Amino acid sequence: MVTSFNEQFDQHGAWRREFGLRLKLLAEWMKDHDLLDAGVEERLRRLEMQVRADKVMVAFVGEFSRGKSELINAIFFAGYGRRIMPASAGRTTMCPTEMGYDADVPPCLRLLPVETRLQPQALMEWRMVPEKWTRVDLDVNDPQQLAAAMEMVAETRHVTRDEAQALGFWHSQEPEDNPVVDAQGMVEVPKWRHALINIAHPLLKQGLVILDTPGLNAIGAEPELTVSLLPQAQAVVFILGADTGVTKSDMTIWREHLVVDTEGSDLRLVVLNKIDTLWDALSSPAQIQAQIDRQQASTADILGISKSQVIPISAHKGLVAKVTDDAELLAASCLPKLEDALAHGIMGQRQKILGSAVATGITSLRQETGRVINIRRRDLAEQLMELKGLQGKNASVIKHMRGRIAQEQSEFDLSGAKIHAVRSVHLKLLRDVFDSLSATALKTEMAQLNAALRQKGLKFGVKKAYSETFERLRAVIRRAQALCKEIQSMLAATFRQLNGEHGFSLQAPVEPQLESFIQDLDSVERGHLQYLGVANTFRLAQADFADKLVRALATRLRTINETALGEVELWSKTAAAQLDAQLRERRRNFARRIEAIDRIQQAAGGLADRIGEIEAQEHAMTELETKLGELTNYLIKVRATRPAEPRSVAAAETAAT
Repeated sequence: MVTSFNEQFDQHGAWRREFGLRLKLLAEWMKDHDLLDAGVEERLRRLEMQVRADKVMVAFVGEFSRGKSELINAIFFAGYGRRIMPASAGRTTMCPTEMGYDADVPPCLRLLPVETRLQPQALMEWRMVPEKWTRVDLDVNDPQQLAAAMEMVAETRHVTRDEAQALGFWHSQEPEDNPVVDAQGMVEVPKWRHALINIAHPLLKQGLVILDTPGLNAIGAEPELTVSLLPQAQAVVFILGADTGVTKSDMTIWREHLVVDTEGSDLRLVVLNKIDTLWDALSSPAQIQAQIDRQQASTADILGISKSQVIPISAHKGLVAKVTDDAELLAASCLPKLEDALAHGIMGQRQKILGSAVATGITSLRQETGRVINIRRRDLAEQLMELKGLQGKNASVIKHMRGRIAQEQSEFDLSGAKIHAVRSVHLKLLRDVFDSLSATALKTEMAQLNAALRQKGLKFGVKKAYSETFERLRAVIRRAQALCKEIQSMLAATFRQLNGEHGFSLQAPVEPQLESFIQDLDSVERGHLQYLGVANTFRLAQADFADKLVRALATRLRTINETALGEVELWSKTAAAQLDAQLRERRRNFARRIEAIDRIQQAAGGLADRIGEIEAQEHAMTELETKLGELTNYLIKVRATRPAEPRSVAAAETAAT
């Protein structure tokens, strides 16, 4: 049987929950056995957060009246037995609508007034000011109240042409795209700029985020949609009408807002909706199918994609079939084919990336923890040899041994100054990395770009300004990479010296590979250059539009820089924690050795007892290493690509103890 998107997402959610639990149990086990240093704890915390907070955004894009909202109802909300998103004839979703789940926020619909477009703040900044949004509480157990509240996203208001132009909905240079002017000379525009829906829908609770977008006019008026939200979507579903095919405005959306990056293009699904309009009682089923096949092939050819990426469906019939439990109608709607493509495309890709990242993190964590266990085993072996050498020796020899251990301890403590000096140089270089990727440095870059865009005249040189900005940003990442390499070389030399002098097993971690962030910058740049084509020349001539564009860009770039800084910080913390752990183990070793000598001096049978204790501890170290392997092997081998059956918390806890 075909696994639907909902079922696949349920399985993914079950895997994430169990994985998060096992990570937590691993952390508790390591803490109980004193193996949880700062670096390991941070790595575990980030892995758990990555798995638990993993989001999958699916964006539905298309011109108005293509059936986007009806498709969302059919895939995600048929279980309510009615439409939840407004999907009547004509234009329904008037503002971008983002649907997700945040446990810290009660179920509600939040609406940002469209007038905020007249102010310079980016959409991301408005999210931080909840009091500026109109809030409507939702009753998730009352489908009628829920649907009535959702109708608000379709609300409009009438403004003058000048107001419409200031809001970004009227362009004198593009009259064919402008809304209709009524008899009073007024223009209809959306009442709201953006909508946020927070409900505890099972799929949303598992990390799904749905983005429902309005038509071309609204997309172009909100730069943040194009340069921030849409590029972050794991998949984009582009909806066309099966009866109309690819229209001029459809093609504009595709070229300017969707085909910005060839990488990941397989997650751009094109839906030919409303195939039921082609169901003709005067035509045979074969003739109808032939007509649908021709539209599918023609659409793929026009958009330059494979035919398999174009999926003909009827969202309306699919919704009706699910509500009435009509299996025959559901099959005829072809909705399960789209769900299958979403399940194996989006979820398969997401699970592969997440599983790979987790496996890499756990492998590194196991290596770091394994080194601590090996140090303890080696120290026990040295103590055992030392104590066995005292068998049959008199009190003066034992006293001499205690003095020698105390002297070794004193000499070891003197090496602290050298280690402190190394750390000072390390931190100075790190500050250079942090400063270069800081929000302040990025703000300076964005101010320079904004100044270039504010120059008078049409912005025919805008691509050059963007290109120069991105080249400087890439240079910053390359310099940060070079500094990290320099720090790594210094750490490697210092660690080798400490290993030789004190018998440590320090291993300098490989410096973070920041090339992926250069690729992220390349992707953002391609998206912007595509967006900054000739079609947007007149909009760019407006200072407020250019300012919004730069603010939206800054939001996206800030995320890239912060993620890069997080990688560098984790790497630095891991190196420092490794050194701290081995220093701590060595100090404990000195304390245990002196304690053992003192016990031997105080009791005649102390030597034999202590030898027995150490032999038992050696056996415990072997068991500890075996258990670490068992716990981490599960986390490495069980990938998200084949989610386990949901298990109880008690069962998972039993397996980990």
